[in-house]
Amino acid sequence: MDASIYIQIAKTAIQEHFDGIPINKSAYISAYPELSLKKASFVTLTLEKRLRGCIGSIIAHRPLIDDLISNARSAAFHDPRFSPLNKDEFSKISIEVSILTDPHEVAYQNRIDLAQIIRPEIDGVILRLGNYQATFLPQVWEELTDFESFFTHLGVKAGLGSDPIAYHPDIYTYQVQKYKEESDDS
Repeated sequence: MDASIYIQIAKTAIQEHFDGIPINKSAYISAYPELSLKKASFVTLTLEKRLRGCIGSIIAHRPLIDDLISNARSAAFHDPRFSPLNKDEFSKISIEVSILTDPHEVAYQNRIDLAQIIRPEIDGVILRLGNYQATFLPQVWEELTDFESFFTHLGVKAGLGSDPIAYHPDIYTYQVQKYKEESDDS
C-alpha cells in the first residue's frame, strides 16, 4: 500500500472542515481494502516544527480509515492543548501518521528491570494505574532521550507525578509505522 494514502486521508479529513467536500471513504476502501481493518493510529500536526495537535487511539476499535479521519479532525480541532486549526495554518502544517501495533503488557520487577526491557526509540509506552493513564509514541524518545526523563514526563502527563514507577503501574509497549508528510520546512 502506498503510505502517502494515510497522509492524504488525514489531510482530506481536515480539509473537509474548511471546504465541506466530504471524504470518499468507499473509494479509498475500494482501492485499499486494508483500510477497512481495525487498527489504531495517531495523527500528529506540526507547524514550523512545533507541535500543533496530536490525537490518537491506543487500541484498535474501528476500521483504520475511520480512525485516521477521526484522529486527524480531533488533532486539528479538538486537541485541548491548542485552539482549533485555522485555514491559514492548515496550508502550512505538516502531518505525521503513526499506525500502532497492538500493545503488550510488560512484566517487570522494579525500575532497573523496566529500564532494561524498554527499548528507546522503538517502544511506545502506555502507563496505567487505576484511572490514570498516558502514552508516549516512540517518536517522543527524540526529545526525551533517556529512560528517567521519558518516564518522568509520562508520569506527569498521566497525573501520577514525576516518579510514576514508584507506584509500580501497569506498563504496555507498542511499536509504530510512521509516515511523515514531506514539507518545505522538514
